Amino acid sequence: MAFYRQLGVIPPKRHTQHRDENGNLYYEELMGEEGFSSDSSLLYHRYIPSAIVDATVWELPDQTTTPNHPLQPRHLKLPELFPEDVWADTDVVTGRRLILGNADVRLSYVVSKKESPLYRNVVGDEMVYVESGTATVETVFGTLEAKSGDYVLLPMATTHRWIPTGDEPLRAYVIEAISHIVPPKRYLSRFGQFLENAPFCERDLHGPSGLVEVEHLEADVEVLVKHRTSHGIVGTRYVVPTHPFDVVGWDGCLYPYTFSIHDYEPITGRVHQPPPAHQAFEGNNFVICNFVPRKVDYHPLAVPVPYYHSNVDSDEIMFYCGGDYEARKGSGIAQGSVSVHPGGHAHGPQPGAYERSIGVEFFDELAVMVDTFRPLELGEGAFACEDTTYAGSWNRNRGAGK
Repeated sequence: MAFYRQLGVIPPKRHTQHRDENGNLYYEELMGEEGFSSDSSLLYHRYIPSAIVDATVWELPDQTTTPNHPLQPRHLKLPELFPEDVWADTDVVTGRRLILGNADVRLSYVVSKKESPLYRNVVGDEMVYVESGTATVETVFGTLEAKSGDYVLLPMATTHRWIPTGDEPLRAYVIEAISHIVPPKRYLSRFGQFLENAPFCERDLHGPSGLVEVEHLEADVEVLVKHRTSHGIVGTRYVVPTHPFDVVGWDGCLYPYTFSIHDYEPITGRVHQPPPAHQAFEGNNFVICNFVPRKVDYHPLAVPVPYYHSNVDSDEIMFYCGGDYEARKGSGIAQGSVSVHPGGHAHGPQPGAYERSIGVEFFDELAVMVDTFRPLELGEGAFACEDTTYAGSWNRNRGAGK
């Protein structure tokens, strides 16, 4: 995040004395990426941020994955993972269920009405898409308000908690990177400003609105930490002597923010645009794309739905989160579905969709796509909600549209 922000009280010069009203020094913490060589922020704490009272094992939800072998496309019905009777006892951190994963990114889903524990992920950035519901996300940088259609970007090592608000449950699609998640370089100037051809800009990114006020700072507090070892991703449960939301001010270019998918301006053309035209973010070996309501191809002979394509280098994962996805009609895919189209499988519109799309001027669809450049494996959540008839869906209506 190469855009400077400041909240709270900071000294005029970095790395200099900053004292409270009683003359006590605040403790300066540099939170930075890539070993002091990339974006960073300076946070000023009332108490020493390194202090811990205890550290024990936090057993993570099932993180095992299974190769997609034999190779086949799949349809996952995510709402089936969380019936209504579990919402009140499920939180966004400990309740998420792993759908797909590889060495670069892990995709999970959760439906929650419960406040989460304090948590930080020191494996990589998290990008959480709010399918529906609302939440307050309290972070060490301050408060974010999240609503349906928002991405919430949480930089690596950001201590935070999720508090669902309102009567509706919070439905969240979680993209956990093993790296940082940033806008594509082609949208940015060499100094980091969004260019005129970018489908969104700085005005669409909303950082914390104010610091979190905690009534009792001096008390043992639990913080769940997800981290890496030589054996994989594990969890540790810290107890810290003072609340981590003791920050009185910070400034810099690294912080959490929200971005609404509804603020993404689609790039369209006379003929069908390839998936990179829909890209919003990228991480190491994966990209995140938005498919939003848009005017479609306007060449007089255009076929608006996608052409059939083989993802030679990529697995394509589509999360359907609104509207009516034209190319998948007849496949059983609906709100909350995920389609898994692996590299090496030629996929495209369902039978009949090709012909039906001709002459259509507008698609009312909403989907989040993650393309990976290494094969994804199936998590326990995928097997628990799979529609096993999907792989044959292009055969069910043979001859349709002729």
